[in-house]
Amino acid sequence: MTHTQPLVAESWRPSASLAMLRARAELLARLRAFFHQRGVMEVETPLLSAHANPDPAIDSMALFHAGRRHWLHSSPEFAMKRLLAAGSGPIYQICKVFRAGESGRLHNPEFSLLEWYRPGLDHLQLMDEVAELIAFVSGQQWPLERIGYAELFARHLAMDPHSASTEQLQRLAEQQGLDVRASDGLERDAWLDLLMSHLIEPRLGQDRLSFVYAYPASQAALARLEQGPSGPQACRFELYLQGIELANGFYELSDGVEQRRRFEQDNARRRQRGQEPMPLDPHLLAALEQGLPDCAGVALGLDRLLLLLQGGDCLQQVLAFPFDRA
Repeated sequence: MTHTQPLVAESWRPSASLAMLRARAELLARLRAFFHQRGVMEVETPLLSAHANPDPAIDSMALFHAGRRHWLHSSPEFAMKRLLAAGSGPIYQICKVFRAGESGRLHNPEFSLLEWYRPGLDHLQLMDEVAELIAFVSGQQWPLERIGYAELFARHLAMDPHSASTEQLQRLAEQQGLDVRASDGLERDAWLDLLMSHLIEPRLGQDRLSFVYAYPASQAALARLEQGPSGPQACRFELYLQGIELANGFYELSDGVEQRRRFEQDNARRRQRGQEPMPLDPHLLAALEQGLPDCAGVALGLDRLLLLLQGGDCLQQVLAFPFDRA
């Protein structure tokens, strides 16, 4: 008891300062004002679901209720698309989301997410609104950069990410000095992610908002595809500021048959990796079959946004009670 008392005596205190908590409250107020001015309705959807996202890169948190296993959502996307299919019009949500195993300087297993959907817009048009939102909440006009995924790899690594083989990507990683000793068996997209996260992302958005778009078709997730110079490419973008990913946006896939195929493909990959397959959401698939309006959507990490706007260097500075103090 004597060994734990000093730790407990200090751990009750919030990790964030009172000034930072006030800054968070002001950020939330400004976000709501931004959407109110534009006629975008705030919604709430359940945190707990009998279904989960099968994306192999996401580990959902499970719990039991009434003898059944449920999952804390990793994004409100599935439920919000059901609202869109029901005729909600433009909507947004500010909520907590949960992802197992995500801890570190820029990660917490529980974090705050802003997600919104705009019927009638594509992903390129939604980039403009994301930039307008950042300017509104920060009180600052940011220079903008839009750059295609292939151009980014050509500029920084002198290679074509759409045509390079898995072996070429691995060899490039080794040449760039990355530690690949534990990387045997990585899939092609995993090598692209490794190169992107370690060699390219830190250079993005150092003095501007950097939007990266035209991702490989294999990284489409819930985005539709379009024909690009090197073949099909994903209609999605990611936003970077000061080398940190802030947002991920899609021109939303509305084809229920194709979405089911992708989900089943994700579960097959989970089985190959030794991960548990996730139960697919039949409500989402039924909503897509009923008809999702032509729309674009984006998820933006609010903890990271607050951290960057306040000049911090780790998420613990902006969270009242991070995971190790909850």
